[in-house]
Amino acid sequence: MRSFAPWKALAAGLGLALAGCATQAPGGACRRASEQDVAALFDRWNASLQTGDPHQVVANYAERSILLPTVSNRPRLTPADKEAYFEHFLQSRPSGKIDLRFVDTACNTAVDAGLYTFTFGATGQVVHARYTFTYRWEPASGGGKWLITSHHSSAMPEDAPH
Repeated sequence: MRSFAPWKALAAGLGLALAGCATQAPGGACRRASEQDVAALFDRWNASLQTGDPHQVVANYAERSILLPTVSNRPRLTPADKEAYFEHFLQSRPSGKIDLRFVDTACNTAVDAGLYTFTFGATGQVVHARYTFTYRWEPASGGGKWLITSHHSSAMPEDAPH
């Protein structure tokens, strides 16, 4: 993976903003993810895509979360909205690979931002995109689980000026 300074600045700013809003869990417990933990969260999400089951993909998202997908102009706020989006998206048999990653973590929150490439098994199409996942530790979720609170993905602009 290559490193890209403007992405680091953007993700660091987003991470600091989220860290300032982070709250501690009852009793003062604080869960902080490592960079490897955050990488595993993307792997978990990507593996759920491979199942072809929209319900399994949506299980990665917090009840109160937003999905701003690459191939839809409509924000997806409810689990039903997200499931409807993934029903369509999964038909193309997507598989993602991280090309560049910046991770920032704080108490009970994590940000994973960067660039990824999707290959669609149904067509062979390859799409390069920017992404941001934000996560929150949910202690009440079956013993505790990191869940996606926001996910933004957008295709890379073609021949963007520098």
